Amino acid sequence: MIALEHISKRFGSCVALDDVSLTLSPGERLAVVGENGAGKSSLMNVLYGLYQPDVGQVRFGGETVRLSSPKDAVRRGIGMVHQHFALVPTLTVAENVMLGHEPLRRGLLDARAAREEVVRAAKAAGFALDPDATVGGLTVGSQQKVEILKALARGAKTLILDEPTAVLTPQEADELFASARALSEQGTSVVLISHKLAEVLAFATRIAVLRRGKLVRADLEPAKTSPAELAALMVGEGVALDVPTGSGVAAGAKEVLRLERLEAKGLARVSLTVRAGEVVGIAGVDGNGQRELAEVLTGARPWTAGTFTLLGQQRSALTPADCHALGIAHVPEDRLRDAVVKDLTVEENVALGRHGAAPNARGPWVDVAGRHANAVTLMEASDVRPREPLLRLGELSGGNQQKLVVGRELQGTPTLVVAVQPTRGLDLLAVAEVRRRLRQVADAGAGVLVVSLDLDEVRALADTIVVLAHGRVTGTFARGEADERELGRRMLAVSA
Repeated sequence: MIALEHISKRFGSCVALDDVSLTLSPGERLAVVGENGAGKSSLMNVLYGLYQPDVGQVRFGGETVRLSSPKDAVRRGIGMVHQHFALVPTLTVAENVMLGHEPLRRGLLDARAAREEVVRAAKAAGFALDPDATVGGLTVGSQQKVEILKALARGAKTLILDEPTAVLTPQEADELFASARALSEQGTSVVLISHKLAEVLAFATRIAVLRRGKLVRADLEPAKTSPAELAALMVGEGVALDVPTGSGVAAGAKEVLRLERLEAKGLARVSLTVRAGEVVGIAGVDGNGQRELAEVLTGARPWTAGTFTLLGQQRSALTPADCHALGIAHVPEDRLRDAVVKDLTVEENVALGRHGAAPNARGPWVDVAGRHANAVTLMEASDVRPREPLLRLGELSGGNQQKLVVGRELQGTPTLVVAVQPTRGLDLLAVAEVRRRLRQVADAGAGVLVVSLDLDEVRALADTIVVLAHGRVTGTFARGEADERELGRRMLAVSA
């Protein structure tokens, strides 16, 4: 049905794609895997008309076509759901789905026809969505279904899902893949870009592997492939992907943070402790107070009652400036909103929040050479690709943006690290490296609090697991004290 033939694409000196050829058949579920910067998203952006190849051609049913924009791709039946949704939160589901191709009656919006069309499309896709619900009030999983529905309503016969489960709970991920399987059985081709090998092997009918812009394999059968084989093809043989668990928290380790019966909007009587050298993992279903807790700890949300003790000092209020002065590092959930500026260079983003001190400044003046050298060092240490500090940050892949943020925040000697979804959108090698870095800063004496929707990540990293449900702590467990089922019950606030 579709053929990408000998596709090459460069961005400056960076070769994003190097002579890549790939085909797609009707109803096929093709997974495209590879580490960050391997070219997965670039290749799909060529198919979606966002990028034009420097060399090569795209063929539909044997016909060579030029996709000069996403509009051309949509007309050819291509739909793409990106990691970051393009929804208007104040509009309803029906309004978001029909935005840009609204049915008209006598030159005016036919709201009834729009709603009926969305109801039909949702029913055909097996999505339980209220067309009149405001998108901003939906869960992340439901918002993703709205994005998929947008593509299907525009006639998509090929659906590209870019890291679709990065922000979903396991239950939401299961629902998504069940719907995607049903669509493929109806003849829709689905391309899955993912770093999660278990879901790739469970969902795909064929797997293609990219590595540093080149196609390594395009014919892997999931039933005949193991996670270890996939990992080796993606990152190379003999690469360590294990994460050290640390030597445990020393007896008598000082408390970095103590919350006692803390009250804030979205939080109710939260009590927890983070000690020097300890990794505390916050587990919970999305929307149960994790974001509010992180905002309190980083000065973005006030608390109304309870005790907040930081570095042995009880505080009545906290601002982001206070946090920076106290050595609190913050890896936010949404890097584009809270951590970086896409239109600034990589070098300028590395200096953000630190631009008035060495090595980024000398007295009142910008130290251009020092800032540049620091950015180069950080990019090398964090394996950010391409290694071009003057590149606009928005031109990096999402995974490389995340590695840059994590590397910047863990520079120096933080006293407390608040990391929210720190490995979201990262590949196997980068996930392992970020987890190692968090373990290293804990072993160096920092307190580390990790908020993650990935229960496996929490269990792998944390010395202590705190479970949140409905803004309350429903359980606190030492490493190995509770199994996955018990944690799941606490996450849903269900008694045994």
